[in-house]
Amino acid sequence: MTESIKSTTHADATVVRGASNMEEVNVTGKYVAQCFDAHGNLKWEEEFSNLVTTQGKNHLLDTYLAGSAYTGKVFLGLISSTGYTAVAAGDTANSHTGWTEFTGYSQTTRRPPSFAAASSGSKATATAAVFSITSANTIKGTFLVANTGTGLAAAKSGFSGSLYSAGLFSGGDKTVGNGDIVNVTYTASA
Repeated sequence: MTESIKSTTHADATVVRGASNMEEVNVTGKYVAQCFDAHGNLKWEEEFSNLVTTQGKNHLLDTYLAGSAYTGKVFLGLISSTGYTAVAAGDTANSHTGWTEFTGYSQTTRRPPSFAAASSGSKATATAAVFSITSANTIKGTFLVANTGTGLAAAKSGFSGSLYSAGLFSGGDKTVGNGDIVNVTYTASA
């Protein structure tokens, strides 16, 4: 009597990817600018999105994920229409060849915004940053620069720190006159 056994081996493998459980974070922002004449009358109002620069994203990540005792500040400025060609994701505080800053306002520094506490994935200014215009001109939009300890981010036309974002008016260039007040608010969302 002979007994025979047939041997077989079976293996299964399954790969499950968790892509459906991942959440993508997109960093965005929105500016609101209002211009009032010397008598307090609203001349124009704009709400517009911005471009968050690569330098701004890197600064955000470095500050949040690796920062300790970070005490930097951010400042708002105005973009001039003079010599303007473009804003770009590759723009930095030290190099933004497509645009210049408009400095025709009475405050000695860029305007430091005051932010409220973050809520629902957004952080907004609590009050508007005020620019008291001293020379008639045309402006294209606004920008936000972060101070990284050098102290120069506040200085008009003195670029250092990290350029976080730049935004252009959605309705085109805006004229400002001597005595006008431009109020700017900003909301960052992730």
